[in-house]
Amino acid sequence: MWRSKLSGVLAALVLAAPLTLFADTNHQTAAPGAVNYVEGSVALDGNALSTKSVGSSQIEAGQSITTEQGKTEFLLTPGVYVRLADNSKATLVNPSLTKTEVSVDRGEAMVEVDQIYKQNNIQVVENGVSTELMKPGLYDFNSIHNTVQVFSGEAQVQDNDQRMKLKSGHELDLDNNGKLKATKFDKSAAENSDLYRWSSLRSDYLAEANIDAAGVYYAGGFYGPGWFGGGWYWDPWLTGYTFLPAYGGFYSPFGWGFYSPRFVYYSPLWYRGFYGHSVAGVRPPVRDGHVGPVGHAFVGGRGEGGGFHGGGFHGGGFHSGGFSTGAAGFGGHR
Repeated sequence: MWRSKLSGVLAALVLAAPLTLFADTNHQTAAPGAVNYVEGSVALDGNALSTKSVGSSQIEAGQSITTEQGKTEFLLTPGVYVRLADNSKATLVNPSLTKTEVSVDRGEAMVEVDQIYKQNNIQVVENGVSTELMKPGLYDFNSIHNTVQVFSGEAQVQDNDQRMKLKSGHELDLDNNGKLKATKFDKSAAENSDLYRWSSLRSDYLAEANIDAAGVYYAGGFYGPGWFGGGWYWDPWLTGYTFLPAYGGFYSPFGWGFYSPRFVYYSPLWYRGFYGHSVAGVRPPVRDGHVGPVGHAFVGGRGEGGGFHGGGFHGGGFHSGGFSTGAAGFGGHR
């Protein structure tokens, strides 16, 4: 009798353990400027950051984050990431959720926009020229070459009294005698850059963390903090933050799948437990009438085979409800 009771208690503890990992009560606020990853030499207003800075370091209004031989990633509104290349500098001009402004002061920054709302106004300033990110997509700001590139999505550029739309596959040369003129660029060549490949890998890890977090937060109940709608959520196996949309699922600009907890919960294909980066599989989202590809130890990822990447990227963590009115269906377009 006592053995069966002991077995029951141990089983309950094992089931509760992965859920309690998500109950990080020390970091429960999500705001633009949160540092999400640190690699190599990175500093915030002259103070060196490390992997332990993630979850405890916040870029405040007017503060700058710089890299030497290193890279960093920080968060803006839910679903929007900024990634800095080596020898770069960015300043958070305005951290408001309804008007978020970042200045690229040196080097190169890539911005991944997975979800955006009509209430958002996300501006990136380079060389005095302001670019508003209008749609989900991938945007590159290179102050060395003085260019703005739109890999996917759409932006609106304003330089004094000049305004123009910059569409997917086009770039703007800010040294063009003060005149705004968009031209096509070679996306295939640009995708071989170090920052692009690093950003794609980061997006891959975050998509894997999304599946981890989606299953656990939906099942939180008595064991964890639960799911409070679309926003940033902490995943302990990534040791960082990931984005959980409010509804359905969608592809990032790099092709990785992101899913809401409800979507994961109601679409399981198989389950291998929480430990060792094993997760419940989910049906892939449908895009353009076709089912998405299979891969990464769950249905709905990009590529074939493989599994979770093990140690991944490291940092600290928080979770937040963020916006609770995400766009229904896939894509999160406003």
